[in-house]
Amino acid sequence: MSRAASVSSVRKYPQVDESPSDLDRVVAALEEDIVLGRLHPRERLIEEELCERFGVTRHILRLVFAELSRMGIVERIPNRGALVRAFSSRDVEQLYGLREMLETSAAAQIAFPVGDADLEELRQIQVHHDDAVARDDLVLLFRSNQRFHSKLFALCGNEFLAEAIETYAQRAHGIRFHVLIGPEQRRRARDEHHLMIDAIVRQDRAALIELCRNHLPASKTAYLRTFGTLID
Repeated sequence: MSRAASVSSVRKYPQVDESPSDLDRVVAALEEDIVLGRLHPRERLIEEELCERFGVTRHILRLVFAELSRMGIVERIPNRGALVRAFSSRDVEQLYGLREMLETSAAAQIAFPVGDADLEELRQIQVHHDDAVARDDLVLLFRSNQRFHSKLFALCGNEFLAEAIETYAQRAHGIRFHVLIGPEQRRRARDEHHLMIDAIVRQDRAALIELCRNHLPASKTAYLRTFGTLID
């Protein structure tokens, strides 16, 4: 088995100028529905409705459910079908505790000074994130935020750590973006991204680590405030 097959658990989506397969297209659309709160915890994914919506077969849809289940944002229950995964308060605390450990560890391992090409790429990704905040484009906000953090933590130079961060960030999709429903929270996340870039430029490791740590709790708190009484 190749290393890619045995180690990597992060799905790579087609580039913007590529035509996605039916599988990629439906996975991405349902992922966005869950992240942006169009589908709620424990909501059932009805095969007939989704086949009609996306124009795909049940076979493709079941592959979609398998992929979303692997990502940790959908669960398949015998005799009930596929449901949006609900996280208990304990699950949320443990998942975010793990994410904090991984992400602050990556921030601590970024080699300074970061090269000009990497810095420019990070800045350009943030331009798209800024634009999404300004236009209230939640899909672009989600995808540009993904790209920002993927690039940021890839700078640690440890691809296994970077893969682990992406894997558990994926698992938190249904949790972490509830905080971005409000414009004030979106602006705060945008400003924190700029502060992270500034800390990298200044080679201020302590500030970068603290920014990464403090970037996480708001989404956890928002999810528990919204769904805590329903999921425990």
